[in-house]
Amino acid sequence: MDKFELHPDLQRDGIAIGAFPLSLVLLINDSAYPWFVLVPQRAGIKDAIELELADYRQLSEESQLFSIALRQVFAAEKLNIAALGNMTPQLHVHHIVRSSSDAAWPKPIWGFQPMRPYASEEIDSVRQRLAAAQVESLVMIDG
Repeated sequence: MDKFELHPDLQRDGIAIGAFPLSLVLLINDSAYPWFVLVPQRAGIKDAIELELADYRQLSEESQLFSIALRQVFAAEKLNIAALGNMTPQLHVHHIVRSSSDAAWPKPIWGFQPMRPYASEEIDSVRQRLAAAQVESLVMIDG
């Protein structure tokens, strides 16, 4: 069986901040939006339907728990959740907090403007805010 490895695109753009029993939680390094991805830690999976049924259900539960926390922590007006994978084939589920005050509203964020990396203290703040939310089964990872 192949070993799980994070796709180079996700390594480049993501900052590991937590883990659920199935999914690694990455903060996308763009401070313009609270933008996260859940990456099921299973090798060779491109689409959610390729997951074993138990893992598919686990991913759905993790996404829901995480989404509820994101809506509260970041006062989301809208939460965009999507698994595209056209450019990065490894299964990863975007969770993007949107508000009418963000730069791209109401348009999609992809390609709207160059990514603005987080400062280290901003990353720490995001970690602290999510840790304070005490999301069930989410273990925070220190940077």
